[in-house]
Amino acid sequence: MLRVLTLSTLFPDATRPNFGGFVERQTLGLAAHPDVDLKMVAPIGLPPGIQRNVRHYAPLAKLPHRERWKGLDVHRPRFTAVPFTKGRHHAAALERALVPVLDAIRADFAFDVIDVSFFFPDGPAAVALGKRYGVPVSIKARGSDVHHWGEAPATASQVRSAGQGAAGLLAVSAAMKADMVTLGMPVERIMVHHTGVDQDRFRPIDDRIAAKARLGVRGPLVIAIGGLLPRKGHDIVIDAVAALPGVTLLIAGHGPARATLEAQIARLGVGDRVRLLGAVPHADVPGLVAAADVSALASSSEGLANVWVESLACGTPIVITAAGGACEVVTSPDAGRVTIGDPLAFAGAISDILADPPSSEATRAMAAGFTWERNTATLYAHLAALVTNYPSRG
Repeated sequence: MLRVLTLSTLFPDATRPNFGGFVERQTLGLAAHPDVDLKMVAPIGLPPGIQRNVRHYAPLAKLPHRERWKGLDVHRPRFTAVPFTKGRHHAAALERALVPVLDAIRADFAFDVIDVSFFFPDGPAAVALGKRYGVPVSIKARGSDVHHWGEAPATASQVRSAGQGAAGLLAVSAAMKADMVTLGMPVERIMVHHTGVDQDRFRPIDDRIAAKARLGVRGPLVIAIGGLLPRKGHDIVIDAVAALPGVTLLIAGHGPARATLEAQIARLGVGDRVRLLGAVPHADVPGLVAAADVSALASSSEGLANVWVESLACGTPIVITAAGGACEVVTSPDAGRVTIGDPLAFAGAISDILADPPSSEATRAMAAGFTWERNTATLYAHLAALVTNYPSRG
């Protein structure tokens, strides 16, 4: 039996049910493996003192320190994330907060390996803790956790050192692996670990016209799913759809760029066919994606976005930039188009698909290799090998 301690600051809770859903799904899959016993540690970063009472943080501060979450035994320790320090002290604070928690866990659960599902600040803290407990550490790189923190002056050296100190590394795409190597991480320790998609939940629907009607849409529908952040490029997709008369765009997600996007929609005069849906419950996402004719995301940075493969599984072709593992997903016109992050280019790619769409079955086939079963089997084999080969085990 492989005893796994999974660590991730990117994990859902009662106040953020959609937060890190892909980490949750990966962890649930690993926990269900017949040869795995798993405990989950999902730390919560909070500012010091009275700042914890502000509206954004107060609900997080009230979460239980330990609970059962979808069958998992989840610990939610707090660590101090001092604002305006650009993250330079986050990993050290996380390590300090985790020592008493992991000491207590280890008294009854002698974990064999620490499985880290987000690179920063989790990775640097975990490498130090792996030395404390004499166990190997695996760190998974997903995208911004390396692209942002691995290049920011205040944290780049911490990310690089963690990558060099981990026993094993995972990358969501071959492109992500190449970026990790560029940052100075050892190529021989990095394995590509693709995401999965629930092929039963994300699937084509029989009547796309009726599904669009239920959303208040007539005619072609483009869906864009992702946080309302500048790097997601929603502004580019809005400009693109504005140039396509009769096409509707629904954007699902929330974030700090909402006001800017609302102003853009008003300025372009497309409020009748471009809508911001806000955060959409994960249970409603498959139907939303399957109703669309095209799924578009003009990201400037990605690892391998889950929405890409979820869209394909729904039979909805994608139009995306050449970010991260885009070319590992769009390997045929049946999957969609990879283009530059320019409104005219996106408008052209969307228009091409609307004029000559692939069959839903052909598009869905492009997601066949992305399953949670494969994700679990690959992760289990990776972690088991690290434990077997760890020096302390001779």
